Amino acid sequence: MIGQKSHLANIEMWKRWREEHDTVAKQTLIETYLPLVDYVSGRLSIGLPKNVSRDDLISYGVMGLIDAIEKFDYERGLQFETYASWRIRGAMIDGLRQGDWVPRSVREKAKKIEEAYQKLEQQYLRSVTDAEMSAYLQVSEGDFQQMVQDIAVTTVCSIDDPIREEEAETRLSLLIDEKAKNPESKVKEVYLKDTLAQAIERLTEKERTVVSLFYYEELSLSEIAEVMSLSPSRISQLHSKAILRLRGSLSRHKSHLFQD
Repeated sequence: MIGQKSHLANIEMWKRWREEHDTVAKQTLIETYLPLVDYVSGRLSIGLPKNVSRDDLISYGVMGLIDAIEKFDYERGLQFETYASWRIRGAMIDGLRQGDWVPRSVREKAKKIEEAYQKLEQQYLRSVTDAEMSAYLQVSEGDFQQMVQDIAVTTVCSIDDPIREEEAETRLSLLIDEKAKNPESKVKEVYLKDTLAQAIERLTEKERTVVSLFYYEELSLSEIAEVMSLSPSRISQLHSKAILRLRGSLSRHKSHLFQD
């Protein structure tokens, strides 16, 4: 990814675009940061169905990059790469969602499992086992594993997904300027981090390892499979279950996080 040095080297371009609305400067910025689109599309394409075109992802991503450049304020001292990556990823997922790339039946399975994790882990106050999930869902453990495999493509989680389905507020709205004084947002951010930390702590050891390697070390699922000496499909299952558990934890605490 493009680093801090590159960002500083483009200050003049940012000034020309933001202050003078110089379209040549804007085009230069787009071309400079295009590698971000390729990077994000590579990460996002992991585990997606074969009918999802990488070219389509890139097209959506370019629109997200342009939107990020148009809205970014370089004077706030934030990293453009981080801001743009979220915008690019959100644009890609919005494009996929509009194309209805996941069958309704698969989304319903995902929701059913997420709700089961939410209820059982609230009841037991610990990470529930596959056997307990299977018993609750009234399916065999083999069928449960297949369900998790089927919904792997739905666990591509976007920062632009609504926190609550009926409202427009997104996780992106939680990203705040550290220089800005907004106590309410700060409290929500701290609470969210604490909630996620507790949820991650309750993941199984293998699930935590997958989450760490995928989101922090930025390895692909196939690379994680090699590191952990497991099959890619098993890694996909572990990733899916981890995300569903985390979503369940967020749903469980959303009434406390986002009270009016």
